[in-house]
Amino acid sequence: MDIIQLLPDSVANQIAAGEVIQRPASVIKELVENAIDAGATHIQVLVVDAGRTSIQVIDDGCGMSDTDARLAFERHATSKIRQATDLFSLHTMGFRGEALASIAAVAQVTLQTRTDENEVGTRIRIDGSRLIEQDMVSCPRGCNFLVENLFFNIPARRKFLKSNVTEMSNITQAFERIVLVYPEINFSLYSNGQEMMSLQASNFHRRIVDVFGKRLNQQLLSVEADTTVCKISGFVGKPESARKKGNHQYFFVNGRYMKHPYFHKAVLSAFDRLLPDGEQVSYFINFTVNPEDIDVNIHPVKTEIKFENEQVIWQILMSAVRDAVGKFSTVTSLDFDTEGKPDIPVFNPLGGGDVKVPHIEYNPHYNPFKQSATVETRTRAAKGWEELWGSPDSAPATSVLLTTEAPSFSPEGGSAPSHFGDGWGESVLQHSARYILISNNDGVMIIDQHRASIRVLYEQYMAALKERTAHTQKILFPEVVQFPPSYAASLETILTELRTLGFDISNLGGGSYSVEGIPSGLGGMDAVSLVSDLVAEAFEQGRNSTDQIHNILALGLAKRAAVPYGEILDEAAMKHLVTQLFHCDTPRYTPDGKKVVTTITDTDIERMF
Repeated sequence: MDIIQLLPDSVANQIAAGEVIQRPASVIKELVENAIDAGATHIQVLVVDAGRTSIQVIDDGCGMSDTDARLAFERHATSKIRQATDLFSLHTMGFRGEALASIAAVAQVTLQTRTDENEVGTRIRIDGSRLIEQDMVSCPRGCNFLVENLFFNIPARRKFLKSNVTEMSNITQAFERIVLVYPEINFSLYSNGQEMMSLQASNFHRRIVDVFGKRLNQQLLSVEADTTVCKISGFVGKPESARKKGNHQYFFVNGRYMKHPYFHKAVLSAFDRLLPDGEQVSYFINFTVNPEDIDVNIHPVKTEIKFENEQVIWQILMSAVRDAVGKFSTVTSLDFDTEGKPDIPVFNPLGGGDVKVPHIEYNPHYNPFKQSATVETRTRAAKGWEELWGSPDSAPATSVLLTTEAPSFSPEGGSAPSHFGDGWGESVLQHSARYILISNNDGVMIIDQHRASIRVLYEQYMAALKERTAHTQKILFPEVVQFPPSYAASLETILTELRTLGFDISNLGGGSYSVEGIPSGLGGMDAVSLVSDLVAEAFEQGRNSTDQIHNILALGLAKRAAVPYGEILDEAAMKHLVTQLFHCDTPRYTPDGKKVVTTITDTDIERMF
């Protein structure tokens, strides 16, 4: 009995859709890329409920005839290639002919299209690969795709879609990858009727600023390299703009977004010893390569691309970025060309000229508030302040550690001593400006001062978020921070919790926000970088519940406000930190699971000898 049979086209299309159409963002990517291949100059994207309810892509491209419109929804039907050799000289975004067939297999699709040659357009409705109707309609030139009820016939796939906030974030991310590399095209993006992005045709630099904000305008360095192997153009961030989170890093090859970890290392290598550990810069780099020297037919989403001369391009890229950094560095230049310059005499401190050093006379005993007071009287009056304010040794040396009252716990699970000398030694020591050493009944306790401070501050920030008791410290000059449109979906929720932590942030419109205050005890920090990094961390981790956002923000703020490695602490500050640590609910570990306390027992010490 024969058991092998051909699958029906509807089943085959659903299998293909599983690779090509993974979420609403995939639909937008495929339809917008088709519009670009059709020569569109205006592309409009409208989504409802993050694409669950509907996705509409409208363009003014060449359009399709009635026959082409029907054939376009068949598998492997394409106008991009004709024979196998065309795969090695691609000049279009799409080429497989699977996108429309895959979309139609898992959604209800309505297409209206018209070419310049025809006065009347074509309207087609397809429901799960089944043609419902095809008739004539009056419509403008181009294509208008309406995709409704995505995954309506695959409930399991629809159930595994993320929240609207997450899916909208994926949509804006996919949209940004396309609009960046085609600045000559007008794009607009709407979500539930609200405009999120409206981008006018411009150059590459202007498009980057329009998408990611004006703050990037002064942070970009131009990268240029033109060789027989490839042409490289674009921009990289200045070293001082480096950050740990929220970087914008994009590679494009022949107008196509790609991911390439190997080339990413080339960019970072160009900044060798210019960036702090763990920090990176933004970059937007275009590669123009002979289509025969690359292979884009590796993965269905076409973001993994193989280069024939990968190592050579790596060297060219690193050299181009290094040249850009060196060319635009702010090193003071020495000018040895003095011909025709005025002769300015050099000051001689030993005399020998008409130049005299200015001499200032003043009365050291003058007091504008009390003319009869003398210096001796004021000096005597200044004494005795210790009795009024107490000894300076009685106050902790660090201002970022706040006092708290909570149940006491020790790392071993028992009650922590209420003061030094009760189970602990009377003195504490600091080693390498990093560790705090205390003797106890079991041996020597070693505490990581930075991680201990993180644990203490984390619990205090979490308590402030829960009780809404944080205090704000106003900054002298308000600063402006700008967020990309991709943050819009969940930005207001994150900012609301930041305000609870003590940040004073107001909306200026257009993705710009004014930072007018930060939590008390964080004076001296860069307010813009602080807010940007916290929002980027919360956004990248994609948490939705309030408790998860609280955890991300409290931990991020605690890491930035904690006592750093290398800071010398006096004995009072160390005792204060240790006491606060053992008042925490979980003193052994930081909130992200790193060890804070360890003990070298007497047995361990005896074994060493």
